[in-house]
Amino acid sequence: MTDIRQNERRGRLVSQNLAEYEGIRDQLSWFRDSMAEEYETKRNDLLNGLGEHLNWSFSRTKPHTGELSPGCTLCGNGAWSCLFINGKCNCRCFYCPTPQDDVSVPTTHRLTFEKAEEYSDYTREFGFNGVSISGGEPLLTFDKTRRFIETVRAKNGDGTHIWMYTNGTLLTKDHVLKLKDAGLNEIRFDISAWDYSLTKLRLAVGHIPVVTVEIPAIPEDRDTLAALIPIMHDEGVNHLNLHQLRLTPHNSRSLMKRNYTYLHGERVTVLESELTALSLLNQAVTERWKLPVNYCAFVYKNQHQKAASRKRNAAFIMKPHESLTASGFIRTVTVSGDSGTMEIIMAALTAHDPGKTAWQTSGPGNLLVHSDLLKHLALSRCTASVTYSEAVVTPGLSYHNPFREIRLAHGKKIYVERQVRKRGVILTGDDILNLKNDDACSDYEKIREGLTDYF
Repeated sequence: MTDIRQNERRGRLVSQNLAEYEGIRDQLSWFRDSMAEEYETKRNDLLNGLGEHLNWSFSRTKPHTGELSPGCTLCGNGAWSCLFINGKCNCRCFYCPTPQDDVSVPTTHRLTFEKAEEYSDYTREFGFNGVSISGGEPLLTFDKTRRFIETVRAKNGDGTHIWMYTNGTLLTKDHVLKLKDAGLNEIRFDISAWDYSLTKLRLAVGHIPVVTVEIPAIPEDRDTLAALIPIMHDEGVNHLNLHQLRLTPHNSRSLMKRNYTYLHGERVTVLESELTALSLLNQAVTERWKLPVNYCAFVYKNQHQKAASRKRNAAFIMKPHESLTASGFIRTVTVSGDSGTMEIIMAALTAHDPGKTAWQTSGPGNLLVHSDLLKHLALSRCTASVTYSEAVVTPGLSYHNPFREIRLAHGKKIYVERQVRKRGVILTGDDILNLKNDDACSDYEKIREGLTDYF
């Protein structure tokens, strides 16, 4: 990305974030440009200190020691569906991003599923190999939670990895045994919701195959957690996942009471939370902790989870002459020229793809061509343009875009709709072959590598 493009992007995100928190923005400690060198050096020192023990996954957005949990691997590979079984929680954690005060209907990606069979059909149709049950707190609606797990397991078979998130406060031995019988593979505890107690977690060890602790990296609790990590390993915990704290309109009043520094980005995140997570990874190596530690940065979730969703949905609506970008957008390339030039182009296309499986005509002087075929064409006398579209799953139709209807159990219907995000970006010279235009294409073509920039 060019410096001009990067500065424009940063300016847009800063304006967006300041507008969202307009009422309290002057009370928040925002990251300043003068701080960048100091804190980027501090972050690099923490990462470099991990040496050969540092593992990077998913475009270098997820640093970790040891192996990732099965659920985290499925998440990064885009083979996972997260179902919010309810929207109500019995805890009131200061960092919670949403109100969590409504039982609601099980929901994923704006789709609601009142019946477990509908959701199981959805996961099969979209080819998910992993399913997680989240909330709210799934134990508040335990019978419903168990029913959905049982149905997904029965309909999808043993090849589907199923895990559940819980604060654990309501967990009983009876719950654990019933979840085991239902087919739960992994259970994830947020022990920060209950003063870092391991009491409830111990109930699951030895019964649920994978026990994971998944918590936000809270700067004030760093030393408490560090002392607990070796104990968690000895108690039978398999993985520790550390999330980055994020500012939201719901939790902003709680977070602003703490001495945090706020980073700009697609969403506002907490600088000290990232540094806390990385310092714990560093200590894990220094003290040779056996428990694998994974830092789940917001930049990872924002890019990889969205890209995976786009790619999965695109399979339902993408045409043979189109291709997918790394970030999951449908790429449509149009090649245009005068009649003589286009005859030469079509002859070359016919030689490489006589069945016209990856190209087609689109009106006088225009061809729709798969990007893989471009290298075979003499394009110096042509004009090429690229349009980017996103495949979005919706519960209803706008009737403004192409769509595909998908039918599930009990007559439920959902739709995959094609929505144009960037139309007709002109490509010239080498850009035609590389499908590169730094001013217009980068956000649609790439997943940015590495942790987020500090600004």
